[in-house]
Amino acid sequence: MGCHKAILLAVTMLAGGICHARQADAQTVRTYRCADGTQFIVGFYDGDKRAFLQIDGEPVTLAKRLAVSGARYSGAGITLTIGKAGTTTVKHLKRPVTACAVI
Repeated sequence: MGCHKAILLAVTMLAGGICHARQADAQTVRTYRCADGTQFIVGFYDGDKRAFLQIDGEPVTLAKRLAVSGARYSGAGITLTIGKAGTTTVKHLKRPVTACAVI
């Protein structure tokens, strides 16, 4: 399959296009900064229900999970929640849930 989508996203956003990735491949790309100092990039692709993160210097793919309201993604010890009102939280590395905002 070549480079994994998360690696492509991270490389495109952070290193300027290694692996011949195109930023246009992502439907939505956002950078977040959280109250606890965590910063991450998340990408969502057309036709793919997963979220692709670059967090703590590592690419992580999160599967979409059932959510009462908004969207929830999890995997590899990370949970990303995006509420319908736009509130976003992340939980990772056994840290408490923290609020995050787009930068």
